[in-house]
Parts: sequence; C-alpha cells; structure tokens
Amino acid sequence: MAASASRALRAAPRAPRASRARRNPERGAASRAVATRASVSEAFKAVLDDGKRAFIPFICAGDPDLESTKKALKILDDAGADVIELGVPYSDPLADGPVIQAAATRALENGATLNKVIDLVREMTPQIKAPIVMFTYYNPIYQRGVDKFCADIAAAGAKGLLVPDIPLEETYDVSEIASKHGIELVLLSTPTTPVERAKKIAQATKGFVYLVSVTGVTGVQSNVATRVEQLVEELRSVTDKPIAVGFGVSEAKHAKQIVDWGADGVIVGSALVRALGEAKTPEEGLAALKAKAEEIRGGATL
Repeated sequence: MAASASRALRAAPRAPRASRARRNPERGAASRAVATRASVSEAFKAVLDDGKRAFIPFICAGDPDLESTKKALKILDDAGADVIELGVPYSDPLADGPVIQAAATRALENGATLNKVIDLVREMTPQIKAPIVMFTYYNPIYQRGVDKFCADIAAAGAKGLLVPDIPLEETYDVSEIASKHGIELVLLSTPTTPVERAKKIAQATKGFVYLVSVTGVTGVQSNVATRVEQLVEELRSVTDKPIAVGFGVSEAKHAKQIVDWGADGVIVGSALVRALGEAKTPEEGLAALKAKAEEIRGGATL
C-alpha cells in the first residue's frame, strides 16, 4: 500500500466535536495492538483515539471461492482495515444490489455454506488484526437457533453481527443473546428513519451505528447523496457512538466527502466485491481488490 493511501482515511477532524491534535500519520504499533483480537467497539476507540477514521471493507465469503476469501481477508487487513464485514452468501439477499447478489450466487454455486464460512473465520482470525463482523440475513440465524449461531461465530473468532432484515423491535433479544457470547450486534439507520427512531437505534446498537447513505439496496454510485451530511448531524445530536456510512461508496472522492461530513468510518462493499469477483482469474481479482482498497482508503487525504 502506498504511504499516502495507508494513512489517509483517518486524517479528517471529527465534526462537530473539537479537532484532535494530529499524530504521526504512520499507524502506531500500539494502535494496531489494541485492535488485535479486540471487540468492534475497542477497534473503533483505538482509531478515534488516534484522531483517525475507520476503514470498513465488505466482501462476500466464497466469491469467487473460499481460498480466495482467505487471501482477500489478509489483503484487506494488510491494507489497514479496522473492521472487516464478511458476508455470508444467501439466496435471497433483499438489502443487496446486483453486484453483491451476483457474488452470493457465485459463492453458493461454488459450494459455500454457513458451516464453511464459520470454519474459514476460525482459520483466519488468528492471522488478521481487524475484528470480523458477520453480515447475514435472519433466516440462517433462525434455522440454526440464535444462541447456537452466536455461540458458533464467537467460538470461531467473529466479534460482530449485522442482520439487515430484522426491525429494531426484534433486535433486543438477539442483541442480548449475542452480547452473552461477546458478539456486538450492529444496527442500521436509513435516510427514511425518523429522528426519534434513529435515536432508539443508536441507543441499541453495539460497536457503531451503520448509517445507510441511500434509500434502497447496496450498489456502486457515482456520487454520495448530499443528505448524508444532515443524517450524520442528526445522528450525532442523539448519540456519542461512532457513525459509519455505507451503501454506494465506490470511489476515493466518496470516502473523502463522507469523512468531511463528520462520519467516523466509511464502509465499502460493492466496489470491492466487483473488483474481486468479476475478474477473469482469482489472482487478477485479488490484485484488483488490493488496488481498489488502497484507492478508496486514500480518499480522505486533506
């Protein structure tokens, strides 16, 4: 990773709070040590205590194959990921756009299963520093049983869980069970979420608030909606928890704009999934993933 890319995303001051003194832009060993095997909350704290911002990449497990996913996790960790979202391929991913839906289809066709993904997490967590947040829909959790699902992913080394298709009112029991196993349940707030409901989401979420930047599904966008700035401000007025913005972040300029608007982290999914999964060979896909991660990671340079 180029030096400018490796230090950029966290350089912006956090609005509207007072600016922090800048530190050496090279990421210190102490900061990375805190993130090693840390919870999602602890990883965010380490980043923000350094006056920086979190880079949160997403990939779909098993696309194009499980061995490539292992290599991709290492690439993203080496590129400076603070938290990694790992999608469990699912046949009916309602919140995902065509790029991630296609990735899930390829993964399932290539034999990816929940058990294999959990085994992969178990193998890889000792090899990477960034905590893994499992992204899955509720049906696989229900089929396995909430307690067993949370126990299994925790035993494998995962630190967080994100379930986009359960409403706030049904998250409390899941969050309680997840917390018992050391898993933080991350909740989403959208552009159509009323402020009072967003406040409840912010109170209930663990780790950070996932702020969806657009109405609809994930996907590559040409620009980030300007309303995101207002959404960040509204959330900031009701919570001190970190706010990370995702959906539609596909270019370096998007990352820069989001941190300029005061977000604490940037979540990048479809752009990385496309780079990895749509290449002619797995090797070319991994190279494209590395390049795209470094490009976007450098997007907040001021």
